[in-house]
Amino acid sequence: MKNIILFLIIGLIVVGCKNESKKVIPVQPIQKVKIVDTAPNTETQRPKILKTFEGLSDTTFIRLADFSDDFEYDLRYATTNNFLKAKVYDCAECYTRVKTAKALLKANEAFMEKGYKIKFFDCYRPNSVQYKMWAIVPNPQYVANPVKGSIHNKGGAVDITLVTLEGKEVDMGTDFDFFGKKAYHDNTTLPQEILDNRKLLKETMEAFGFWSIRTEWWHYNLSAGSNAKIANFKWDCND
Repeated sequence: MKNIILFLIIGLIVVGCKNESKKVIPVQPIQKVKIVDTAPNTETQRPKILKTFEGLSDTTFIRLADFSDDFEYDLRYATTNNFLKAKVYDCAECYTRVKTAKALLKANEAFMEKGYKIKFFDCYRPNSVQYKMWAIVPNPQYVANPVKGSIHNKGGAVDITLVTLEGKEVDMGTDFDFFGKKAYHDNTTLPQEILDNRKLLKETMEAFGFWSIRTEWWHYNLSAGSNAKIANFKWDCND
């Protein structure tokens, strides 16, 4: 009897071991690892290649931003923030003749040595835009008659101010296109800081061949620019 019981126990153990060996151990799925490309984006980090004046005549129109990264822009006539209260440019671009651009680059180098740089309100102005302005304000005190044109239409005039190298605008006493005695160069009743700022702008621009208008502290003509022809060159707008 003891032998029979022992035999039964051994049998149960063997069967249990076989069943245990048939158990399936679940295999954990392999986790997918996302590979991140840490290589630099050469397209976005590639430095901008500036153009040179090589092979260009002095009368060629150029986009100033293609030749220097050291200027600031607030091209007011491409907005309604101007004395016309109207947008007369399709898009904001600053073009000048090559001769004007060369003088502006030299003037800006001199300003930067003193901790400033040029900011543009207006540059070359197509003669068709001059007609738009005249239609809104037909007053030669404020807008040049488009029949005769202005030096802006010739690519030899710019409306500018100064900003610090960090981009903070220098106090010139009035905003751009303020028509009143407070904007006159010969108004000496203004605070000394404003007079000094205007003097720095005027004397530096004159040193590089520009001359000013008595009633507008922001306006500068290149001396040689007044001899160019009135133009109606229009730049492309890439929306």
